[in-house]
Amino acid sequence: MKPPRLNNDCFALPAGVAWTPVDQAHARLREVLHGVTGTEVVALADAAERYLARDVIAQRSNPPAANSAVDGYGFAGAGLGEGVQTLPLIDGRAAAGEPLGRAVPAGFAVRILTGAQLPEGVDTVVLQEDVTVQDGWIAFHGGLKEGANARAAGEDVTAGAVVLSAGQRLRPAELAILAATGVHQVPVHRPLRIGVLSTGDELCPVGQTAAGPQIYDANRPMLLSLIARWGYVPVDLGHVPDSRDALRARLDAAVSEADVILTSGGASAGDEDHVSALLTETGTVELWRIAIKPGRPLALALWDGAPVFGLPGNPVAAFVCTLIFAEPAFRLLAGGMWRQPAGYLVPAAFAKSKKPGRREYLRARLNTEGAVEVFKSEGSGRISGLAWADGLVELPDGACQIAPGDPVRYLPFSGFGA
Repeated sequence: MKPPRLNNDCFALPAGVAWTPVDQAHARLREVLHGVTGTEVVALADAAERYLARDVIAQRSNPPAANSAVDGYGFAGAGLGEGVQTLPLIDGRAAAGEPLGRAVPAGFAVRILTGAQLPEGVDTVVLQEDVTVQDGWIAFHGGLKEGANARAAGEDVTAGAVVLSAGQRLRPAELAILAATGVHQVPVHRPLRIGVLSTGDELCPVGQTAAGPQIYDANRPMLLSLIARWGYVPVDLGHVPDSRDALRARLDAAVSEADVILTSGGASAGDEDHVSALLTETGTVELWRIAIKPGRPLALALWDGAPVFGLPGNPVAAFVCTLIFAEPAFRLLAGGMWRQPAGYLVPAAFAKSKKPGRREYLRARLNTEGAVEVFKSEGSGRISGLAWADGLVELPDGACQIAPGDPVRYLPFSGFGA
């Protein structure tokens, strides 16, 4: 099955918007994006990290029958009094996978092990540590609640119920509940293929010899690694020099290799910003001037129906914009649900005076006291700060004064899956 294509004007912002706040950019992406991959039914063993294409119904209850939560002795709990209780034992025992096979008469008890199906006549279990056993009888103190130490049939999930909803990602825990409820085949979206393309004469691909002022292409290995970490299919589209014809040809070829295209460099409005200029020719481009630091220019367009995200060329800005905008967008395009990373208020181990107008993301990491430090420089070219950091400090759109000890919002890279 193939989903509908995105609309040609899907990235358009309301008229008169010059600077786009981060929250407004998120809202627009969430509104217009949807899954762009087809769907298929796969075996549960092949479904890890895929997104569900539709709701999944439990084929069996979990647990399928009432069972014991402990090793002990089972009996009918009704009518138990206070004080010392004594009950005669019947022959045999109930174990996991080995049911007793007959009812337990009222006033009797039976040996039962963890996970064993409760025999007819048993609804309560006393722990073996709380029992004295002698001459075919057990003794224990009363006060045990009826139903204690027993699991009811279907108390987790009942057969016929929706066990997981469309758009959920199948992590190990989701695979476990599907298996437990008898589901062995699942409808999923096909893996999202994300192409990464670097542009610019100033770049030298890694492994080649840089000439004169050329710089090595740090963005492509960084972005391809992020995509692989997120469970998508990374597609290396290589490097294109500052040639509009070469870029056009590479994009034409890319749409057959990737569902989404991620470019870096050339996304602004300068003379050599061929990405934004070429995308403008499609009539679908929107140059979002995001009120964000680091970052700002973000070109969004469709190329032959494939969404294109034009990132800034600076590696730090490209990394931050990918985490803040592309990662949640990829979830929707892959058939998943929008998710914002979890943030935590922690004390600042720095001081800063912030001007109004842009939301700022500072490279940061927690120190041994649980406070958050920021990298010594905010320069967007300081790639070493990304390797130093384990997260970002998010400062609000407005002006603020941060003193050591003030609470600030910390976004660990792990919250982005990075």
